[in-house]
Amino acid sequence: MTSNNRVAPHLFVVLGATGDLMRRKLLPALFHLAAQGLLKGAALILGAARKTDLDDAGFRAQAREALAADGFSADDLVGRWCDECLFYQPIGLGEAEDYQALAARIAKLEQAHHLPGNRVFYLALPPAAFPSTIVGLGEAGLHRSPGWSRLVIEKPFGRDLTSAQDLNRLLHRYFDESQIYRIDHYLGKETVQNLLVFRFANALFESVWNRDRVKHIRIMVAEELGVEGRAGYYDQTGAIRDMVQNHLMQLLTLAAMEVPEAFDGEAIRREKIKVLRQIEPLDREHVVFGQYIGGRIDGQEVPGYRDEPGVAPGSTTETFVALRLEVTNWRWQGVPFYLCAGKRLPRRLTQIVVAFRCPPVSVFRPFFRCEIDSNVVVITLQPDEGFDLCFEVKAPGQPFSLQTHRLHFRYSEAFGRLPDAYETLLLDIITGDQTLFVHADEVEAAWRLYTPLLEHRLPAYPYAAGTWGPPAAEHLLGDMRGSWGAVA
Repeated sequence: MTSNNRVAPHLFVVLGATGDLMRRKLLPALFHLAAQGLLKGAALILGAARKTDLDDAGFRAQAREALAADGFSADDLVGRWCDECLFYQPIGLGEAEDYQALAARIAKLEQAHHLPGNRVFYLALPPAAFPSTIVGLGEAGLHRSPGWSRLVIEKPFGRDLTSAQDLNRLLHRYFDESQIYRIDHYLGKETVQNLLVFRFANALFESVWNRDRVKHIRIMVAEELGVEGRAGYYDQTGAIRDMVQNHLMQLLTLAAMEVPEAFDGEAIRREKIKVLRQIEPLDREHVVFGQYIGGRIDGQEVPGYRDEPGVAPGSTTETFVALRLEVTNWRWQGVPFYLCAGKRLPRRLTQIVVAFRCPPVSVFRPFFRCEIDSNVVVITLQPDEGFDLCFEVKAPGQPFSLQTHRLHFRYSEAFGRLPDAYETLLLDIITGDQTLFVHADEVEAAWRLYTPLLEHRLPAYPYAAGTWGPPAAEHLLGDMRGSWGAVA
């Protein structure tokens, strides 16, 4: 959420720089920031990875190929940026001497380019590599610098409460919490950032954003895709770890939090932590696991989860989770929050749906029951970021009838191209804004809720690919009309 914070000269170090995350996300985002002039020519990028047969020239050539594949034309700007800003340092097997060599290369680059010692260390690595890398950086003294030093890690932040606590203790052995940026790319989306503005800058909505007016809130992350070559990872992870504990809970906290004391990272994260601590322990009767079997999506036959290459025979890993929870505070007491995430659902969709209560008495009783439709606010994160307001109108003519219509706002229509989530988050890291990053206490509070479900697993009910999950998930919605894919 960077505003006018100055971009200081710095060195951006990516550990795991030959991997998929660097190629698909970080490199295009960093180049786009530079091309827009947002980095002010003050950033050098040092890639570090195990490949010992790669040098600066080879790394730059790979970067040019990756940018071309991402749609950037191979023009002078791309070539000049790669030649002037990209460097490479092999770290072999990650032994102590490898990190000492990395520290020496950093010092050499900073001296040659007159940098003041400001550093970002981005761990674009598998989670299993986090501990050794954190220790390597810390023991080499790279957690301290003449300027500032920041560490970035990607989810998952642990596999359960114990492992998350272990990871946080290790991080805090070397780095202060103010130096740590736990990145969740969902928080970089414009609609997520605008949720706070939508709530707290518009009295129209904030005045009714409470248990007196809200009937329920539903948060859905639906994917058409299956495991897509990630079977080995996903079969050891499942939907709770992959989506619910992190992405969905972050969306819930932003939807449910109180007004922060100030619009800054510390105040906002403090309110999010309060929400997580006010959630009642999950009732297993209000949780449904599912696993997709073969079906049809967009007219194409797709295999079941257990038929995907790399999935263990007889796997019980959940690919779908639906649950109900409650936030027990003054604002939300008694309002159900419904969360759902799943693979091989009918369409790609990420939404927060806020359904409001009907008026207590209907003057249209001779024609309709009041509950025919609630007013609804729909906050869409993907595929088309924006907001919708659903409300009742009289249809023209006779007989007298009501219809639901929408007012809609789409970012792409109003503003054109949106910045990629990683562009937003990387710029925030560079300028030191932690608003959109996850605090250690948030991580542990979320794991405290979900670890019991992982320790005593529920059965995963089958559901056909191309449907909205197992029938048991529909029953969870109670008297709500429609499926998980319906707006209200």
